This record gives sequence, C-alpha cells and structure tokens, in this order.
Amino acid sequence: MFKTFKEDIEVVFEQDPAARSYVEVILTYSGLHAIWGHRIAHAFFKRKFFFIARVISQVSRFFTGVEIHPGAKIGSRFFIDHGMGVVIGETCEIGDNVTIFQGVTLGGTGKEKGKRHPTIHDNALIATGAKVLGSIIVGENSKVGAGSVVLKDVPPNSTVVGIPGKVVIQDGLKVQKDLNHCDMPDPINDRMKQMQAEIDVLKTTLKEFEERSRSL
Repeated sequence: MFKTFKEDIEVVFEQDPAARSYVEVILTYSGLHAIWGHRIAHAFFKRKFFFIARVISQVSRFFTGVEIHPGAKIGSRFFIDHGMGVVIGETCEIGDNVTIFQGVTLGGTGKEKGKRHPTIHDNALIATGAKVLGSIIVGENSKVGAGSVVLKDVPPNSTVVGIPGKVVIQDGLKVQKDLNHCDMPDPINDRMKQMQAEIDVLKTTLKEFEERSRSL
C-alpha cells in the first residue's frame, strides 16, 4: 500500500510541471487525496465492509470534489489533474499510467446490471469534460479529446473526439482530422445545416409551384 502511495506522488511530478515539492503535493493536490481516499475505501469494499467504504468515499467526495465509487478498480500511477467534477462508477476498471482531467465522467448509460461502466486500459488519457459511458473499452495508449462523448469501444493507439466520439487518429495515421479542441466534429451543427439546405429546396419548390399556379 505504501509503495502504491509513493508511486501516486511520483506520477504527479511526472505529469504536472506546476508541482514543486513533496510537501505541496501531499498537502494541496485534491486529485491525489481522492485517489488515496479511494484506495482505502476500495480495501474495505473488497472485504465487504460496504457501508464503511461508502462513508469514506463520500467524505473524500466532500473534500475533493471527486466522486469515485469504492467498487471501482484502479491500477497504479493513476493521475487526476484538477479533479473537480470527476465521476467514476462502481464497475469501472482503470489500468496503469492512466491520466484524466477535470469534469470527466466514467459512467453508465442507464439502469443496466452487471458490468455497466467503462474499462480504461493502460496509458490512456481522457481530457477535460469528456464522458465515457457504458460497458465499453478504451484501448491502450488511446486519447479522448476534451468534451467528447464516447459510447463505443476505442481501439488501442487511437484519438477520439466529438459527440458522439469518433476515431480521428489510429496507429499514428489520420482517420479524419487532427485533434484540435477548437475544431472538433460537430454532428449537431452538420445536421442543422443539412436541414436548412432541405428547407431552402422546399421553399424554392413551393415558390415555383405558386408562380405556375398563378400563371394558369
């Protein structure tokens, strides 16, 4: 357990250039506190002390703004950067060397039973505000762009952006476009443009019909 806690501190220095000292990290990093709280709560959860585990997780949530269900399985060297608003569900499984940012949700899609939360494989990165929902898999070395909503499996070595999430890079090759948080796919806007084009065609057709009717 203490070895794991030490690894949790070390990964902060690797991932966050703002980290200056061990004292600062240990005392002020809420994401680190949330991870430590979860590791303790999960230890109780595995021993079927469910109530105690939930109390610990809720206390941790109150102080850190990060909600991790004590049943979630989290690997080593997990890093939460600016963790406010992070939610991780009960059946979520997270591998080693995973990084997530504030506002990320690893949740379910309804009231399904059994495995209902995502599995995040090693070395994955999930950016600010992303929602990964359902019993899906995010493959090794993959990235989920900020604000994306992912509802399907993500292959290894891929980058996913948009709503719903689409693979734009896989194995180093562009599938659609580069990961640019200012220029992500916008399916809603695309659909609105399509509908406007159809309305314009209907208006033109109706106008022509009215003109022909008046000429008769």
